[in-house]
Amino acid sequence: MTARTTSPESYYQRTGERRFKPTAHAGGAWSTDEQHFSPLAGLVVHAIDGYLAGRPATGLALARISYDILGRIALDECEITVETVRPGRTVELLEAVVVIADRPVVRARAWLLASLDTAAVADSPEERLAPPEEFTPWAMTDLWDGGYVSSIEVRRRESAPAGRAAAWISSPVELVAGEPSSATASFLALVDTANGIAVQQPPTAWMYPNMDLTVHLHRRPEGRWTGLDTTVSFGPAGHGLTSTVLHDAAGPVGRAEQILTVRPLAGG
Repeated sequence: MTARTTSPESYYQRTGERRFKPTAHAGGAWSTDEQHFSPLAGLVVHAIDGYLAGRPATGLALARISYDILGRIALDECEITVETVRPGRTVELLEAVVVIADRPVVRARAWLLASLDTAAVADSPEERLAPPEEFTPWAMTDLWDGGYVSSIEVRRRESAPAGRAAAWISSPVELVAGEPSSATASFLALVDTANGIAVQQPPTAWMYPNMDLTVHLHRRPEGRWTGLDTTVSFGPAGHGLTSTVLHDAAGPVGRAEQILTVRPLAGG
């Protein structure tokens, strides 16, 4: 595949059939020479979409994706390979592996399920978030560093206790330069922001990076906004959990979970 021309308004540039180079927009919040996991999560789905596009249509849709973060994700070129682990006509399991400098840094598994007409019983007891225009613009850069945080628009509910937040996230930045992305890939490229919008403790005193991200979807998300209704809990032995009900403008679409390693910062 021909490499794309450089564009500063994207999170990634394609450099080969399976290779992508991050731009400064993908810079991390804990360290600016690392990638923020949020756009990389979307890039993995983009790579899965490309893999599926090369096969006959099956009518299967992404219902769950789990990412394990295996180590430091440098702000450097990566390669993503996708393979079928469990083929099937009604359910299928795929695995995607992200490699940087010959080392796997992310391993993701995605369950695809058959799409059927269940509109007559479609429902969720989750309360819908108010629309983005009813939320207050929030300067997330006042709390967090990095190119990714600088690239997004955040609207957050004004008052909430520590560890609770509801917010809408959007981004004008393309996922991959010059390539259309699916609504699901663009939506999931913003979900990992959840761990930074519901602050349990200030990041100047504590570190609490997530080691994974698991997303379950009961319908396909649509539109430019990713809604996060998030709760962050810290346990007494260095572990934490970020739990989020995910929304688009039409209502809830699923849930996301992130396990955290909680550590005090020296001098914090």
